[in-house]
Amino acid sequence: MQISMKCSVAVHCLLFIWEARGKARVTSTLLAQSTGCNPVVIRNILSALKKAGLITVHRGKGGAALCREPAQITLREIYAALEPDGLSSLIGIHPCDDRPCPVAQNIRRVLQKPYHQIEDSIAATMDSITLASMIADLESGLTAPPAAE
Repeated sequence: MQISMKCSVAVHCLLFIWEARGKARVTSTLLAQSTGCNPVVIRNILSALKKAGLITVHRGKGGAALCREPAQITLREIYAALEPDGLSSLIGIHPCDDRPCPVAQNIRRVLQKPYHQIEDSIAATMDSITLASMIADLESGLTAPPAAE
């Protein structure tokens, strides 16, 4: 079970956009350099974030900005922008309903309730994490002195 890496790249981009506000015009090329991802991947992620209403992107010369305050953007919204069916497909059930085995014929029904509980728990946790809290974590690390080795 793994949340798509697109989500971490999207958070990286949003953090970068926030940190660069008023200092630099954030383009897909700049984000690609920061993330280590291909600019096409970055443009696809930015497009999804824009479609979800999380950012604006200025056509032509580039430049991305947040549409809302970071405290109003949750990790779940970011994830859902990139993986619309993500939570419902986070834990899969293997296909075996057509087998003559009674366990195989009932496993989907047996697992649906606990899997929905897990999905609900993950959704609630993701709703409680905001971009603002991640910015605070980032900025606390930016101001901290390097760790002694």
